[in-house]
Amino acid sequence: MTQPTPARVRRCGDCDGFSTVHIDTGTRHVDGTRRTLPVTCPACRGTGTHTTAPAAARSGR
Repeated sequence: MTQPTPARVRRCGDCDGFSTVHIDTGTRHVDGTRRTLPVTCPACRGTGTHTTAPAAARSGR
């Protein structure tokens, strides 16, 4: 029996699927670990995916 093909999820073009990254600030905590700042992609709002609008909405109808 054939298996259904899973739906393809479109990755965000701005972050390429890496929706949240941690940027090193250059300083360290008392225990020696690095301080980082979590930053989420503003285009996909941290989901890592891109949704497409329906054709009717894009054509202005």
